Amino acid sequence: MPEQSTSHLDPASVRRVVDAALREDGAHHDVTTNALVPGDQLGNAYVVAKADGVLAGVPVAQCAFELLDNCVIISPIMPEGAVLKVGDRVLELEGPFAPILSGERVALNFLQRLSGVATATRRLVEAIAGTQARIVDTRKTTPGLRELERYAVHVGGGQNHRFNLSDGVLIKDNHIAAARNRDLSITQVVEQARRDVAHTLRIEIEVTTFDEADEALRAGADVILLDNMPATEMRRVVEHVQGRAMLEASGGVTFETVRGIAETGVDLISVGAITHSAPTLDLSLELDL
Repeated sequence: MPEQSTSHLDPASVRRVVDAALREDGAHHDVTTNALVPGDQLGNAYVVAKADGVLAGVPVAQCAFELLDNCVIISPIMPEGAVLKVGDRVLELEGPFAPILSGERVALNFLQRLSGVATATRRLVEAIAGTQARIVDTRKTTPGLRELERYAVHVGGGQNHRFNLSDGVLIKDNHIAAARNRDLSITQVVEQARRDVAHTLRIEIEVTTFDEADEALRAGADVILLDNMPATEMRRVVEHVQGRAMLEASGGVTFETVRGIAETGVDLISVGAITHSAPTLDLSLELDL
């Protein structure tokens, strides 16, 4: 049940998250820079790519420097979503060196993290090109950074699943286990959810077998999540459902397996790894002396 993709960042949210990061890092009381760099020393600096990847998070990095000193002029060189090669300059900075140095780590932390998410997402999106499937994220995000990481997924070409637990009904294996402990079937679970939640919300349920998928379909589930299901079984479910419900594949998705999963005909492939395990993209800030 993908929600509308987070295609832009809320400036107030960015400011709140970045301000917290700057305070955590003690950037307003940088004893090393305060001791060694005069406040009136001016110059230029730039952020450069040390690895190939996809750029995301420039507005967040900009915010870090602006919150420390609005005299720092930040000029993006590469747009969000740009494919970077080693040595590419990402953005340039001009102004007092002190706030540039004090904000360096926080700005790079965000820029590297979000670019890593965008890079991991783009890799999977390109791997399934030509199929009807779409790559979507999950709630397996860094606490406090969900909005930023979902944005990076969008920059990488993916789409967003529900933002939080209030956005949609997703009946997981433990919900089903708890219901079965009360002698409820999948059909009864779906019917109860339909009765008890707003009519505007879609009902999604996780299944692991063809028979469970069939029962969920007959119960009227809007979305059926095929959890860790072999590709041959997924294809069988796709042929049986024939578009009567949206089908989402999840569980253990890798770059090596994602194409085969997409070719079964599922609509969505949710991948927690694009947020919880994406390697950061190596970027560096250099003074232009």
